[in-house]
Amino acid sequence: MTKITGIKGVKCFSYSTSMISLACLPYIFSQSNTIFGNLPLQILFYGVIGSFTVITPALLHFVTKGYVIRLYHEATTDTYKAITYNIVLSETSTVFHQNDVKIPNSTHLFTTFYAKTKSLLVNPMLFPNHEDYNHLMGYDKPFTFDKEEDNEKKPLGDEE
Repeated sequence: MTKITGIKGVKCFSYSTSMISLACLPYIFSQSNTIFGNLPLQILFYGVIGSFTVITPALLHFVTKGYVIRLYHEATTDTYKAITYNIVLSETSTVFHQNDVKIPNSTHLFTTFYAKTKSLLVNPMLFPNHEDYNHLMGYDKPFTFDKEEDNEKKPLGDEE
């Protein structure tokens, strides 16, 4: 099991600052005539505050939705259970087999691998046994340098 903490605290902080901002908006609305005299400045000011209030938690969720906080491995069936947080900070589990793991061809900023169709991000340095990470990623499987075997595995439509 690999356990990662800290994401929940960051998301809670972001949500709490958004709630405080929303709670302060009625007071700011009531004082807006003395601070901003004209309507375009008011619209700009409230647009900026509103965008930070809504966009920051949404962007934070988009960045961290695939971040695995716990990862369990069932050795007998060779299945994994990845625990992530959803937008309301409850845990969501994704169960997948090692054969479902697909490594992206190019490096992605917030993706280590795809489990079925879900992109997941894990930190390889947090695995107590690095052989577990190698097995998860399929690095322990035999490989060959033979070009003919690679061409046989490709579907006919993928030729360039």
